[in-house]
Amino acid sequence: MPMKLSLVVMVALTVLIAIGLRWREERAVHLGHQKPKRLGLIGGIKAKANRYITAAALAAVATIAIMGGLHWLRVLQQGSMP
Repeated sequence: MPMKLSLVVMVALTVLIAIGLRWREERAVHLGHQKPKRLGLIGGIKAKANRYITAAALAAVATIAIMGGLHWLRVLQQGSMP
């Protein structure tokens, strides 16, 4: 069960973080901090892949922290080491 739960958490976090990164990129363009980039087909695919790889890396770290924290909370509640 923990393996399946961690995969679900990681996939959900990856999607949410990717949405946040896309929003941040679009907001930076609208606020005038960056010039709008005119990407071709390959450039657009590379940008999207880069966004999802970044989101997956951040989601992996967050999942490790969340699942590890839950594990140690359970250990501390039981009062003994595993």
